[in-house]
Amino acid sequence: GRYLLEPSGTVWHDGPLTLAVRHGAICYLDEIVEARQDTTVVIHPLTDARRILPLDKHNEIVAAHSDFQLTISYNPGYQSAVKDLKESTKQRFVAIDFGYPPPATESAIVARESGAAADLASLLVSIAERSRHLQGHGLDEGASTRMLIHTGRMVRAGLPLKEAVQSGIVLPITDNPDIRAALTDAIEACLP
Repeated sequence: GRYLLEPSGTVWHDGPLTLAVRHGAICYLDEIVEARQDTTVVIHPLTDARRILPLDKHNEIVAAHSDFQLTISYNPGYQSAVKDLKESTKQRFVAIDFGYPPPATESAIVARESGAAADLASLLVSIAERSRHLQGHGLDEGASTRMLIHTGRMVRAGLPLKEAVQSGIVLPITDNPDIRAALTDAIEACLP
């Protein structure tokens, strides 16, 4: 939360986490590793037996409502060690590891979310799989499902497939010209 100026003076306003703690909601913190580490430790007393949120600026300790739940997400591995989650934070959560869905499922997702035809969605997933095989061989991470959806939308909007793949997958995935060339070659083997 934070203090805001109002006509009556400075007034405390709870932030989303504090509101969830007070009222028993689920709070989802996306890409938690992007938060400063000194901020991340604030959730520690919420995620152990204490279930409290200290609000130093407001001189208050908020006890978590019995229905309060905290969910965090991040993509481990491709960030630098500086952007990894502290062990003391990781150990406070149950972890679920997500990979890419099977190709047929991913194709269905790409088709639904981008509005692309099924054959285009399948082709984009094939391209993504080729990029994912380069992971660890110059690429930190292969093409994401999100990239495929954006690429499918560009094709639907009229951009030729080859240009859409370059703009939506190849260029955003790496700045290295040699890796871009290798990825382009691998992708062109898939293109009609």
